[in-house]
Amino acid sequence: MTEERPPDDQGGALSKPPASEEGSRGRGINRPSLDEPLAAGLRGFGLIGIVAMLIILGGNMVFVPLSGILVLIWAWMSRTPWRDLGLVRPENWARTIALGIVFGVALKLAMKSIVMPLLGAPPVNGPFHFLAHNPAEIPWMLYVIVVGAGFGEEMIFRGWAFERFGKLLGSAPWAKAITVLFTSAWFCQQHYALQGMVGVENAAIVGLVFGATFVVTGRLFLLMIAHTAFDLAAYAMIYWNFETAVAHFFFK
Repeated sequence: MTEERPPDDQGGALSKPPASEEGSRGRGINRPSLDEPLAAGLRGFGLIGIVAMLIILGGNMVFVPLSGILVLIWAWMSRTPWRDLGLVRPENWARTIALGIVFGVALKLAMKSIVMPLLGAPPVNGPFHFLAHNPAEIPWMLYVIVVGAGFGEEMIFRGWAFERFGKLLGSAPWAKAITVLFTSAWFCQQHYALQGMVGVENAAIVGLVFGATFVVTGRLFLLMIAHTAFDLAAYAMIYWNFETAVAHFFFK
């Protein structure tokens, strides 16, 4: 006798559905997410996207650094990858921190001792000279430098602004150049009210250097650390009152 094989399953109640059907039943992978239209609107430049940008820009009018915090919320709601904002985890945190500190301090020393004297800037930063030997202002200044400038300004002027211009203009070299120039002009304009033209000149050059660095590296943590180190170095010069010595190091 020959053993009879059972007939192939012809689609009865116990038959396994096709993989695509099973996936759609189990996970709904073929169904559009309900919040995808909102995410797309936030990423775009229509009404929703413009309103989101205005809300982000107005955040710091409430408190600093609300604008930077709102950028993170916007990225999460719009499903914008953190990498697009430059928030890429460094391969070596110690090396990134050390490089950022050296970069920021060296840039400040170069600006104070060479660049700004050549532009005719006074050796003493008048608007902030009240900080000299003034320990009562230390907690507030550390908050402004680390949280407001290091995190908040870099998140807005480099991370978010470069992402928005990249979506609008593309990634061609001319588009990146326009982005660097525009964000630098915006960055220095924000320093005019408190620091005058000297602050504008200083911020314009720093904005160009940081913007170009961001174009090359695409890394924001390095610039956050460098910006913090730059401002801490400036604060140290003011607090211990050796701005004039640094400003006259090369040019008496």
